[in-house]
Amino acid sequence: MSGCEGYSAIVGVYDKLNKDIDYSAWASFLEECFGRFGAVKPEIVLDLACGTGRMTRELAARGYDMIGVDGSADMLGEAYSAGGEGILYLLQDMRELELYGTVGATVCCLDSLNYLLGDGELSKVASLVHNYSDPDGLFIFDMNSEYKFENIYADNAYVLEDEGDDGAAIYCGWQNFYDKETGLCDFYLSVFTEDEGGAYIRADEHQRERCYTLEEVKKTLTDSGFELVGVYSGFGFENIDDNTERWYFVAKAKK
Repeated sequence: MSGCEGYSAIVGVYDKLNKDIDYSAWASFLEECFGRFGAVKPEIVLDLACGTGRMTRELAARGYDMIGVDGSADMLGEAYSAGGEGILYLLQDMRELELYGTVGATVCCLDSLNYLLGDGELSKVASLVHNYSDPDGLFIFDMNSEYKFENIYADNAYVLEDEGDDGAAIYCGWQNFYDKETGLCDFYLSVFTEDEGGAYIRADEHQRERCYTLEEVKKTLTDSGFELVGVYSGFGFENIDDNTERWYFVAKAKK
């Protein structure tokens, strides 16, 4: 099963609560990967689990033909409303990915693969990406590390605060519960959005992620027909260590 019951509670404020993410720097990292590891510059790029389409639009603006796939109609609705000339958006569960042809590269951002909870689901998605990849096509994705689940998420609680375009306040309370034995982490979110009268509207949401070990991910890629060409801790191609919170993987489809 998927680790998200939907994004109805946070879809309207998702980008505001994640405004610190530097999509331009991330896209530049992806392009550097295309140049370093790709046989040719990809023409068509798949943004898997594209969400509101922030990365999809960023790469489209850089000249790539983009396909954005996401399993949430709410998130794709935000992506559509934000525009982006020539982008093809598809409402699909990543575990049932079906494209019209192959792509030169697939990117998957913001730990979306950690939302694959069931045994074999990560392998299934990797195999589907391989199936729709050109020979030597790249698969670039990030995942939350074991260190992050055990030390940052754990059983901690966080509060995020921001302001909408209209000046209305937005609060998000976030409680985590991590089970090291199962590797599953539950996130309980409550979002409070200020209306015109100054009252706050509450919406609740539950999400869940699975912690995969580094060796599990490496084996999955190899078994799915990919050659792992690098794992990094940041956009500067830094090496990972025991305190790395997010792993950035770069793999190449061998056919």
